[in-house]
Amino acid sequence: MHSLLKEIRHSPLLWMLVVVPVVIALEHIMPDAHTLLFVLAVIAIVPLASLLSHATEAVAEKTGDAVGGLLNATLGNLTELIIAVTALQAGQYMLVKASIAGAIVTNSLFMLGASLFLGGLRHRVQEYNRAGGRLHSALLLMATIALLSPSAVADLNFPGHEATVQRLSVALAVLLIAAYGLSLLFSLKTHKELFASSDHGESGGPALPVAVAVPTLGIVTVLVALVSEIFVESVQKAAETLGMTPAFVGFIVVALVGAAAEMAVAFSAARRNRLDMSVSIALGSASQIALFVAPVLVLLSYFVGPQPMDLQFWPGAVTMVMIAAVVTSFITNGGQSAWFVGALLLCIYAIFAMTLYMVPPGSHGPV
Repeated sequence: MHSLLKEIRHSPLLWMLVVVPVVIALEHIMPDAHTLLFVLAVIAIVPLASLLSHATEAVAEKTGDAVGGLLNATLGNLTELIIAVTALQAGQYMLVKASIAGAIVTNSLFMLGASLFLGGLRHRVQEYNRAGGRLHSALLLMATIALLSPSAVADLNFPGHEATVQRLSVALAVLLIAAYGLSLLFSLKTHKELFASSDHGESGGPALPVAVAVPTLGIVTVLVALVSEIFVESVQKAAETLGMTPAFVGFIVVALVGAAAEMAVAFSAARRNRLDMSVSIALGSASQIALFVAPVLVLLSYFVGPQPMDLQFWPGAVTMVMIAAVVTSFITNGGQSAWFVGALLLCIYAIFAMTLYMVPPGSHGPV
């Protein structure tokens, strides 16, 4: 515990942790102050993400970059899952689907692109394990095909097509979860030697003891979940005030805030030339959302939603996910990177963001 307090004292960014109890208290005292709660929730997630970064890096020092990246992706996606479940309970299916598609695109384009860019500014050429990138890119392509299927069936005109889309979505959800489990078995058990990290990175300095880091991970994850719930409740009113559509809020805002913890770790690792961990976090998180989080939300909708949710996304969302999967497949095939590669990925993400912001409400297709 002393090492954790020392870490907080010597990091000005972690001083912002005082905002966490403030926003939690204000949510009970002033529940209608949506704009204030939205701003404070965003500020509170930043130091929590930084603390999660320190704890995850401490665990990664003992487990290796591949497992450390998987651990960070899982914890980060737990936050996004809670955000989506909150929206699911409110029947905001457009926000849920937009957050799913947005998280996939944000992680595979923005997080990976910024990692390659920031790492490339410090290191002329960086190398990473191609096997991990190829695995996650293949999983993303398969998940995108699964997202295309309900939309293709929905376009057909036959009696009972809505029930067919729902049954197909459930079957695909079970298949995707099974495929994700097989990918973990492949990468962490039967062929784990293919995904071993190269020992070319810099040390991040003194790390938290594992005995402190593990409970810290649990506590911080719970706090991030609490703040995220406040965020998703306030962001709706803030979006109306700022003129943002539900698709833009879910695809861009929720995805960026939900991935803040993972980004902090990925960017830090890239700057220290540990690109294996950055790629594992970015693409591992994207594939985990596509193959685990999205199917789980479909199954959960039968229990917590006002009605079952399917995997039918509007065509633009599927197109963006497909483009992101194809682009990352090309990018990660080489095993080397420089800052310009990251800049290209960031430009593609900016194109998507501008497109969604300019499109008026009500024109994103079915919810």
